Amino acid sequence: MPSGKTHDTITVLLAVPTFAAAFAVTGDFWLSSVVFCGFIFGGLMFGPDLDTGSSQYGRWSMFRFFWFPYRNFFKHRSRWSHGLIFGTVLRVIYFMGVVTCVAFIAAYVYTAYVGGNLPGVSDFARVWAQVRTYSDHWLGEYGLAGLFVGMWLGAASHTLTDIAGTYVKTGKAGL
Repeated sequence: MPSGKTHDTITVLLAVPTFAAAFAVTGDFWLSSVVFCGFIFGGLMFGPDLDTGSSQYGRWSMFRFFWFPYRNFFKHRSRWSHGLIFGTVLRVIYFMGVVTCVAFIAAYVYTAYVGGNLPGVSDFARVWAQVRTYSDHWLGEYGLAGLFVGMWLGAASHTLTDIAGTYVKTGKAGL
C-alpha cells in the first residue's frame, strides 16, 4: 500500500492532466477549473483513507470529529470506503448528513438558549436548496457535477494506486 506522501504526490502530478482532460471534454475553462479543484480536494482531503488516522484525516484539523463515526463504521479498504462506485458517493452523502446534524444541534442549542421554534426538516431542505442555488450562481450550472467528478477522480486515483501497489507487492490484484 502506497504511503500518504505517495498518494499526495500522485494527486498533484495528475491534477494538470485532469484539468486538460476536462477542458478537452467540456471546452470550458471555468468548469475544467472546478473539476481540477475537486480533484485536488478529493485526493488530498476527501479520499478513501478518511477511515483511518491518515494524512487526509489529519488535514481536517479541528473538524476531524466530522469523520469519527465514519472511521468507526467503515472497515478500511472496503468497497464502501475505497470502492470506485460507492466510495465518493457515500462520503458526500455522509458529509452532507453530518453537516445537517451539526446544524440541527447548533439550532437546537440556540433555540433552547434564546427561545423560539426549532427548525423542521423542511427548513433544512430549504437551506440545502439555497446552497444549490448559491453554488449554481458561483460555480455555474454544471459546477456541482464538475466538482463531484473531480472529487470522484481524485479518490479513484487513490484507489487505483492502492490496487497497483498491492499488485506490485503481492502479485494479486485487489484491495
